[in-house]
Amino acid sequence: MVNLHLKNIRLVAGPRQTVQAPQDMIIRNGKISAIGRDLHEEKGLKTIECNQAWVSPGWVDLGTSICDPGYEHREDIYSAAAAAAAGGFTTLACQPNTLPAVDSKGEVLYVRNKAKDLPVEFLPIGAISKHCDGVDLAELIDMHQSGAIAFSDGYKSVQDAGLLLRALHYSQAFNGLIINQPRSKTLSGGGQMHEGKQSTMLGLKGIPSLAEEVMVQRDLSLLAYSGGRLHLHLISSAGSVDMIRKARKKEKGLSASVAVANLFFTDEDLADFDTNYKVNPPFRSTEDQQALIQGLKDGSIDCLCSHHQPWDVEAKNLEFPFADFGILGLETAFAVSRTATQDQLQVEDLVEKWAFAPRSILGLPVPEVKVGTNADLTIFEPDTTWTVTPESLRSKSHNSPFIGKQLQGRVLGIINKNQVVWNHLNGK
Repeated sequence: MVNLHLKNIRLVAGPRQTVQAPQDMIIRNGKISAIGRDLHEEKGLKTIECNQAWVSPGWVDLGTSICDPGYEHREDIYSAAAAAAAGGFTTLACQPNTLPAVDSKGEVLYVRNKAKDLPVEFLPIGAISKHCDGVDLAELIDMHQSGAIAFSDGYKSVQDAGLLLRALHYSQAFNGLIINQPRSKTLSGGGQMHEGKQSTMLGLKGIPSLAEEVMVQRDLSLLAYSGGRLHLHLISSAGSVDMIRKARKKEKGLSASVAVANLFFTDEDLADFDTNYKVNPPFRSTEDQQALIQGLKDGSIDCLCSHHQPWDVEAKNLEFPFADFGILGLETAFAVSRTATQDQLQVEDLVEKWAFAPRSILGLPVPEVKVGTNADLTIFEPDTTWTVTPESLRSKSHNSPFIGKQLQGRVLGIINKNQVVWNHLNGK
């Protein structure tokens, strides 16, 4: 049972709202029972001096790889929940790329039932195609009725335009959301990093921005033709941002996201051939990076995501061309977004991108931070700096390019489902 008196905490209650002056918050049995200045301390409550830390509705990560079932040696639901809590997330929308893939009612129920008692909510994303193979449409309605929050083939971009069109048509029967990571296999096949001057200098085959932009244009055309709801996941190029910005004027069912690491690194960071920097979509140019931040500022890109993709040592400790794509992201996501955008986005803007926008995209209600509601909260210090160490990672894997880097913005803990997880308390 969560029974707390949080003293001197700054509250962000709604989208883009200015943070309120420090107040106290009392939580009894997992429900917010009082909010106000200098509240009287009551018996049976643990008092926490928050030193003007901030609190907002719990954050949501869209598109987390949890690796369970099938790849539990990289991550399982329990370690993913620990990593999520360390990063301030109370809800994860999970990719279907497991073994077996989340392509039927049984796999959806497996994830939901295994995670039901954890402080982090796990919302399975069902596969668009059977086995995520991109050929035959999966049973979308069965998965929807069993609790699938959206549909995607995850990091396997849908190459067949007809398949994606059928999914957009079919999902409209229940107002379902289709998620696709735009990437042309024929244009990016064999690519190792962003195609540009740096890839030429390093002698690595590049992944051109065109490989993404061709698919963005295709997907936008399919959405205009079919209607429905489409989320373009992990946008990485300036050209993609520009097309999405223009399309949003007409397409009400369109949304987009960007991985936080793409706001922090560029292709120049791969000079040492460190495979912990190998991701897909790749870190692109400084110009692309600034376009992504501008897209967040003007609303062309709706939300941020961690792009959490754990790998074991054997998958990463290889020569660069043979290593797998993917890095950890949950534990460092907010700090990376704060560090990368502190001169361009306010803390309230980041809360919008982590707490409110993902819920709007997924059709989830936003937890209200008011008396009488269940506490679904993230508590954080936006200006505290800390250094990422292997010990600060809760994931089973350690494929993070942020180890050893100093970041700004630290998560103190989460409160959700009448449970509390503290990462740091009073600086300890």
